[in-house]
Amino acid sequence: MRPRAAEFACLQKKTGKYRRSQPCNFKKGQSGNPAGRPRGALNRATVLAQELLSARVESIAGKLIELAEGGDMRAIRVCMDRLAPVIKHQPIAVELPPIEKPADSVEAAASIAAAVAAGELTATEAAELAKVVEVYVAAVNSKGFDERLTKLENEISAAPAMPPHATACADAAV
Repeated sequence: MRPRAAEFACLQKKTGKYRRSQPCNFKKGQSGNPAGRPRGALNRATVLAQELLSARVESIAGKLIELAEGGDMRAIRVCMDRLAPVIKHQPIAVELPPIEKPADSVEAAASIAAAVAAGELTATEAAELAKVVEVYVAAVNSKGFDERLTKLENEISAAPAMPPHATACADAAV
């Protein structure tokens, strides 16, 4: 098995096989040259190609439209993809009951299942709605937990502290 590119700095080739010559200086999760090109930096060839295309974009678009008008199906498809792109996600019109506590999510799930059974929703749309309900229930749970914890902390901090001799008496009585 050949090593990753990040490991070449700490590997040595010997008789056709690679072995570690010294401990690798790369940290876990780090790859490549730490002082190398920053993320998002484009290759010189990519930048050059973009510049060449941007200088000729009008003539290329004109030729594409000309080919589409001449009946070239590929050119027509490219033009139509730009003019009327495929709609990937549309809003879903489904009535869900209000969810105020986690137990209310059962009714919401039942509404989603009924909409699928009636043909108002696809299985994929139902799965997406179920994820929304799940995230909302998790948020409700988190909020409730935070409120209970804050209440307990306030009660503990407001309670009068027992004097040291009282705790000793309480321990002795047990």
